[in-house]
Amino acid sequence: MMDDQNVDVIIIGTGAGGGTLAHKLAGKGRSVLLLERGGYLPRERDNWDSSAVFVKGSYRAPEFWLDKNGDEFPPEVNYYVGGNTKFYGAALFRLRPEDFGELRHHDGISPAWPLGYADFEPYYTEAERLYLVHGEHGEDPTAGPASGAYPFPPVQHEPRIQQLSDDLEKQGLRPFHLPIGVNLIQDGQGRATHGSVCIRCDRVDGFPCLVRAKSDAQIICVDPALEHDNVRLLTNAYVERLDTDPAGRTVTAVVTRLGDGSLVRLSADIVVVSCGAVNSAALLLRSANDQHPRGLANSSDVVGRHYMRHNNLALMAVSKEPNPTRFQKTLALHDWYLGSDDWDFPLGGMQMLGKSDAEQIRANAPRLAGRLSPEMPFEVLAHHAVDFWLCGEDLPLPDNRVTLESDGRIRLTLDEKNNVAGVERLRHKLQGMLSELGMHPHRLLDHSIYLHKGMPIGATAHQAGTVRFGTDPQSSALDTNCKAHDLDNLYVVDTSFFPSIGAVNPSLTAIANALRVGDHIAERLG
Repeated sequence: MMDDQNVDVIIIGTGAGGGTLAHKLAGKGRSVLLLERGGYLPRERDNWDSSAVFVKGSYRAPEFWLDKNGDEFPPEVNYYVGGNTKFYGAALFRLRPEDFGELRHHDGISPAWPLGYADFEPYYTEAERLYLVHGEHGEDPTAGPASGAYPFPPVQHEPRIQQLSDDLEKQGLRPFHLPIGVNLIQDGQGRATHGSVCIRCDRVDGFPCLVRAKSDAQIICVDPALEHDNVRLLTNAYVERLDTDPAGRTVTAVVTRLGDGSLVRLSADIVVVSCGAVNSAALLLRSANDQHPRGLANSSDVVGRHYMRHNNLALMAVSKEPNPTRFQKTLALHDWYLGSDDWDFPLGGMQMLGKSDAEQIRANAPRLAGRLSPEMPFEVLAHHAVDFWLCGEDLPLPDNRVTLESDGRIRLTLDEKNNVAGVERLRHKLQGMLSELGMHPHRLLDHSIYLHKGMPIGATAHQAGTVRFGTDPQSSALDTNCKAHDLDNLYVVDTSFFPSIGAVNPSLTAIANALRVGDHIAERLG
């Protein structure tokens, strides 16, 4: 067993950031100890059961956070090996080149990053290859240049979604194949062939994958990393705090509560925090000491601030023709990402959700009272449903923040109306096209089961921004290598480092950044 006193790197968290970093360092021969507060997700039939996953929330963490008023809410977080990637839809977009610069929005400014698209581009290409992304560069009109092709061709549309794509093109728009990470081999008709791990089912979005075909951090990175003798994983290991030397410049101990209740002090040359934007900030805040009275890496007072989570709308249209699609998450639209003819500010993007089933619609029914036709049973409505995800940019406000109560509980203060005008206009764009897209014009229904039962504050899957990076220690917590300005051996590699969040899923950027920081750490260790 690895001697914990001689570990090169401790990584706290096994999701898109931490899991990917472990994989990168494992291949470079670095001794790595991964700490995961949860265990492995059980493989069971409930993995693919809508009632268990969405209605009962069987796999969500059994905890409650507080909102700005002190009221409890259940956050959409999952503590398993692989982190939230076990449940993500594996939509793996690059940020647009413009997202790295300053962008003016209706409600304010989205700030520039200290690095540009060109700095991330080679790592985006590496990330797409590692996570088996299917797509085609050049289709998305807002995407930046790519130095390499996707490793796999796009996941082909099933007939009803192909018709939707054709109808969007007839409106003068430029839909494209959504880039998605799945272990799929297709035949000429887009069907999964013999030898394909993915079976093209309707359980990709929001469900853990029973057949290990979705490109989550456990399957792609953690499990392969553990095949190396220099990598070890401790599960059910909750990090209570980080201790420093008397000068406050070096993390000397990772104080960890193990599953049996015992408390251990682990040490490494480099400590990497990757717990998710909320929990990473919370760990740094509760590690306050005499040298760091406001929390580790927080001389700037930005840790916990600038929390972002996207302005999302999950919507269900009703197709006039049946929609027997199973693998629906294959199409996206970015024509209004940066603005439109009738508005000067960014609206955001549209993409497909996983296919609704009767259980999901039944769970939504009380909130849709009066909008569902009595002559259309849930099963029939599900067979005609076409599901959309609209994503707009949230702005990094300093008072949108993570703080700790005196008892250590997490409080998330959030202005839920921050910069929502763009995504609302995006909804009106979709609403106005329904007839031309073969949908019933007056049935664009809120699909709130995907948004934590209509509670925006609970929909924390796209959390970012609480430990931002930058060149100025007065206004950022991390330098451009994601090392804390205030400490010599502390890094943060989840989406906490984002100065802004753009309007696409953040996972690929977290993955690419972990690969980038992995190169830096490996070079630093020599």
